[in-house]
Amino acid sequence: MEPKWIFAVLLIISAAVSADYVRPKPRKALHFPWISKGFSPAQQVHISLAGDKHMRVSWITHDKDSPSMVEYGTSPGKYSYMSQGESTSYNYLLYSSGKIHHTVIGPLEYNTVYFYRCGGQDPEFKLKTPPSQFPITFSVVADLGQTGWTKSTLDHIDQCRYDVHLLPGDLSYADYMQHKWDTFGELVQPFASQKPWMVTEGNHEEEVIPLIKNGFESYNARWRMPFEESESTSNLYYSFEVAGVHVVMLGSYADYDKYSDQYNWLKADLSKVDRKKTPWLLVLFHVPWYNSNHAHAGEGDRMMATMEPLLYAASVDIVLAGHVHAYERANRVNNGKSDPCGAVHITIGDGGNREGLAQKYKNPQPEWSVFREASFGHGELRIENSTHALWSWHRNDDDEAVMSDQVWITSLAGSRCIAEKNERRKILMVN
Repeated sequence: MEPKWIFAVLLIISAAVSADYVRPKPRKALHFPWISKGFSPAQQVHISLAGDKHMRVSWITHDKDSPSMVEYGTSPGKYSYMSQGESTSYNYLLYSSGKIHHTVIGPLEYNTVYFYRCGGQDPEFKLKTPPSQFPITFSVVADLGQTGWTKSTLDHIDQCRYDVHLLPGDLSYADYMQHKWDTFGELVQPFASQKPWMVTEGNHEEEVIPLIKNGFESYNARWRMPFEESESTSNLYYSFEVAGVHVVMLGSYADYDKYSDQYNWLKADLSKVDRKKTPWLLVLFHVPWYNSNHAHAGEGDRMMATMEPLLYAASVDIVLAGHVHAYERANRVNNGKSDPCGAVHITIGDGGNREGLAQKYKNPQPEWSVFREASFGHGELRIENSTHALWSWHRNDDDEAVMSDQVWITSLAGSRCIAEKNERRKILMVN
C-alpha cells in the first residue's frame, strides 16, 4: 500500500477515537435507525436563507441525470413556480458522492407555508418562511453528531416553535468517513427541510488529508450558505439578515489575522449594519472565546485578540459558540472581564455528539461566568421586539417546556454604549 493511502487509513481510524473528554455512560440508547424506509429520488433535503425573500433548497440524488429543479407553490400538489439551480459532486478517497443540487427559490412571502418538490419528482416537502418582523425565534445548538443523544436534542428542538435554526459548527462528525455525511443528511432532513438551517464550520468538518485533500471539501459541497449574497469570498464565513436581526457566521478555521480576507470582510460587513433597521446583532463561530471548562481551554484566544475589538466597536449583542461539549453563559464581557457594553457570550456545544460531555470546569468560576453545566440540550433565542429578547437553555433530560437557564437580554442598539464608542468605531471600521 502506498504511503499516502496508509496515512489516510490512519487518519480515519484516529478520527474515530477521542481522548479529550470524560465519556459518561449513555443515558439513552445510542442505536438509531439511520436508513430511511423506502427509496426517495431526493435525499438529504435541507433549506437555508439565500438573501431577502429567497431560500436555497439543497438535496442529493443518485441519478446523475436528475435536474436541479424545484417546483413550489402555496397549495399542496399545485406548483405555480419553478426555479433551476446548479449541481456539484466530489470524490473522497474511495467514496463518490451523489449529485448534490442547490437551487434558490423566490421571491417568497414572509411567514408563509410553501409546498415543494425537487427534480420534478415526489415526495412533496413543505417549508415555512421566517417572519418579516418581531417576534422571531432561533433554535441554537452546536456539536450535533448522530447518536441517541442527538435524536433527543432534535426531538426537543422539534417541539420548539422556531423560525430559523443556528448551528455554530460540528455537524455530522463524519470525520473522513463520508457515508456518515449521508446518514447525517437523512437524520436531519425531517427538520432541515421545513425550517432554514444556517450553519458554520467546526473542526470536525475540516477533513484535511495532506498532499491529497484540502479542508472542508465535503462540507462546502453539501452545506452551501449565502456567502456570495453577503459579499464573502468563502463559504466558511458569511452573514444574513432576518426580521430585524443581522447574523454574522464566522469561521474559526479560516484565516482571521488582520491581513486576512475574513477580517477585512468582517470589518466591511459590520460597518454596513444599520441598527435602526436591524437592532439586533448576533455573531456565531465554533471555538468559544470565553470558556471556563478545561476542554479546549485557550483555543479561541488568538481569534479573540484579533476580532473582539471589531465586535465590541460594533456593539454586538450576543455571541454563540460550540466546540466545548457543555453549556455556559457569560455576562456581557469584553477583554476578559464583565463590561456592560460587551456581548453576552454563550457556549452551546451540547448537541449530543459521540464524544460525550466535557465535565471538568475550572475553579473558582470566573467572575464573568454566570451559569455552566455539562448536560446535553439546546438553546432558544426568542427576540420579542427591537429591545428585548429571552434566551433559554433546555436540557434533554427535562421536558421541552422546562427552562434550565433563562435570561432577558436588552439590545445595545440605541444605548449609551454605541454613542460612547462612535469614535473608536470609525477608526476600526473605516481605517
